[in-house]
Amino acid sequence: MDKYIRFDWAAKRMLRDKANFGVLEGLMTVLLEEEVKIVEILESEGNQNAEDDKFNRVDIKAKNSKGEIILVEVQQTRELYYIQRILYGVAKAITEHIKLGEKYSEVKKLYSINIVYFDLGKGADYLYHGQNQLIGVHTHDQLQINTRDKESIKVVAPKDIFPEYYIIRVNEFNKVARTPLEEWLEYLKSGEIKDDTTTPGLAEAKEKLKYLQMSDEERRAYDRHIDNIMIQNDILETKMIEGLEQGRIEGRAEGRAEGRAEGREEGRAEGRAEGLAEGRAEGRAEGRAEGRAEGCAEVARKLLAIGTDVSIVCQVTGLDEEEIRKL
Repeated sequence: MDKYIRFDWAAKRMLRDKANFGVLEGLMTVLLEEEVKIVEILESEGNQNAEDDKFNRVDIKAKNSKGEIILVEVQQTRELYYIQRILYGVAKAITEHIKLGEKYSEVKKLYSINIVYFDLGKGADYLYHGQNQLIGVHTHDQLQINTRDKESIKVVAPKDIFPEYYIIRVNEFNKVARTPLEEWLEYLKSGEIKDDTTTPGLAEAKEKLKYLQMSDEERRAYDRHIDNIMIQNDILETKMIEGLEQGRIEGRAEGRAEGRAEGREEGRAEGRAEGLAEGRAEGRAEGRAEGRAEGCAEVARKLLAIGTDVSIVCQVTGLDEEEIRKL
């Protein structure tokens, strides 16, 4: 089986080319269950090509044959307010494409397709769809988000105007691909395409997105992109595990302190216990702050050692350039 370029890279570098529209049209046709033809790729602030944007969103804003807008966004890293950002992006796209003085009847329907490679909320399905609620296409559960004629008057239902949202949770897909949508999920997750596929878009992808068809320079840049994603994911997973373990340790310590405090005598005995508890809390806070600073510095040194750009090191560790250059 041939090796193919990952979809996030192709979306950033290749799929805005009219010659490659068939790939995107195939994904949208399978997802929306109707034939989609892209008329043009619209300008978007998210269409970044800078190296330090590799871990952020890769979005494509297109217009179909009906004049409707379709946003396609690929997100690699966790983002706490991702749902709010989706809504902002949709609202911004709508206002960008209605001119001052035009009637509100010119507002077009918009589709927001979001492909995320991280755990977004709690749910049992790998595909959620909705307008005001995101419902599992297969399991029918609701995705829980962590935080939060001419001249005649036509009656239009809200669903004909309000945006529709799709959340494709790539990491949750773990099935044998039998349907066209499942074949797309398999490609999004593993980069694999069946030799005999007839799924819209994937047949085009087999011809347009072969790894070995890239130039040597493009392959090197692509390989660095994959390596950086793996490094970033390892760092984030390590930080999460360390944070959970530290939280459990602190929770047990605080629980013991509370238990002892309940058994203290009143008056001066209680005062002494409270003073000790405050001192321990301050000591723990200082220790945690120092530990986090040392951990971030160590991560920065490792990233610098493998030639990672300083701006990326800043993004991953939270340190500023001056702090990093002192390491």
